[in-house]
Amino acid sequence: MSETKQMEALVWLGPREMKMQQAAIPQLHPGEVLIAVRAAGICGSELSGYLGQNSLRVPPLVMGHEAAGEVIQSAGGTFADGSPAHIGTRVTFNPLVTCGECDRCRVGLTNLCRQRQLIGAHRPGAFAQFVAVPAVQCYPLPANLSDTIASLTEPLACSLRAVKLTQVQPDQSLLILGAGPIGLFALIAARAEGIKRVYVSDLSESRLAVARQWGATETINVQKQDVQATIQKITPDGVDTVIDAVGANVTRAQAVQAVVPGGTVVFIGLHDETSSLATNYLVRQEITIRGSFSYDQSDFKRAFDLLAQGLLQPGTEWLEERPLAAGPSSFAQLVDGQVTATKIVLRIN
Repeated sequence: MSETKQMEALVWLGPREMKMQQAAIPQLHPGEVLIAVRAAGICGSELSGYLGQNSLRVPPLVMGHEAAGEVIQSAGGTFADGSPAHIGTRVTFNPLVTCGECDRCRVGLTNLCRQRQLIGAHRPGAFAQFVAVPAVQCYPLPANLSDTIASLTEPLACSLRAVKLTQVQPDQSLLILGAGPIGLFALIAARAEGIKRVYVSDLSESRLAVARQWGATETINVQKQDVQATIQKITPDGVDTVIDAVGANVTRAQAVQAVVPGGTVVFIGLHDETSSLATNYLVRQEITIRGSFSYDQSDFKRAFDLLAQGLLQPGTEWLEERPLAAGPSSFAQLVDGQVTATKIVLRIN
């Protein structure tokens, strides 16, 4: 395809400014494929980018890193499963492109690659008719896996990593603060790993209802209940592990107070840039705090396999599909709290 050919794209132009525009169809480098995007989810990190609060994203930019579609052009290479990068293959893709050579990559911490690039941040993303992706980042979809559900592989991989880093065991308990997409996906990830006691807190009763449907042992509506007091009633000694999927000052403090002495807290939410924590309390209780960023290749593969096995099904109570042209209004409504659904996926082509 020549550089003169154009496509429709959702372009972020600055804080709270996003428009449908014509953009050049990406040109392929060796080993890349061109994907006709079918579904692309809106991520919470993109909402902060939309507001101009995320340093990774610089306008003008086509965001979108949670996506699936069909390969329509190939510049060689093989898919993640080793098969040739054939035209006509439906795929989802790992948007975190790593060098494979730095010290972090060599020890398996590819999510911390010193040269990492994110499709939709450092290079044009999937809120467009077409996106260019290294073939080796692409996972061919089985016939039973829809484009919409496949596009959720990336956020599920993030949640799987957070659960893994807690090192929670089946006979232990896990508290998840926040029932947005990452928190809810952490719930089903934990359940998939055999964790039976999972508690979830949130401001939204509708999201908590989804959490109960997905197997939460107990839910806590923080508009009506105090998290710490409620956890003490449920399990007087505290919970063994906590995932903060919000990242606000208040939830980080709640996480530290709710976990048992010697327990583990994993921070994955990025709402507040800095937070003051009770450091002496952390020392005296020997609480382990871990950050969870993105996912490694094994996390992504595990998420993909779980979705292929039917872990998630579409449901109007948590997921809403909209056309790409509704992207500007969708972003505005999400940041203003005017959306009932937990997740919005934009449909394209």
